[in-house]
Amino acid sequence: MEATKEHNDRIAKLTFASVYPHYVTKVERKGRTLEELHQVIEWLTSFNKKRIKELIDEQVTFETFFKKATLNPNAHLITGVICGYRIEDLENPITKQARYLDKLVDELAKGRKMEKILRG
Repeated sequence: MEATKEHNDRIAKLTFASVYPHYVTKVERKGRTLEELHQVIEWLTSFNKKRIKELIDEQVTFETFFKKATLNPNAHLITGVICGYRIEDLENPITKQARYLDKLVDELAKGRKMEKILRG
């Protein structure tokens, strides 16, 4: 599936605070912990637990969230399909980065070992 401009705009305008509770629910429902979720987010973005809370409280959009992030240099190793989109084919950087995060959360929820999730 190819991402449209409308899709990219929708992702960029989503607030991290609106998606974060879904991440928490997904991983905890599958027996993973909030600490593991934070570890995955920190690996990708460099945001620690305190900074994640601040960004949630500020109601930042994904666009702002990823502009403030220092993306892990190995993030490009995150590949595959998530939400019907092949990550490596996405051209819009914000959409690609949001899908990186979705993919990591999905792998965590599916029980993948942390060493495999945190590439490199």
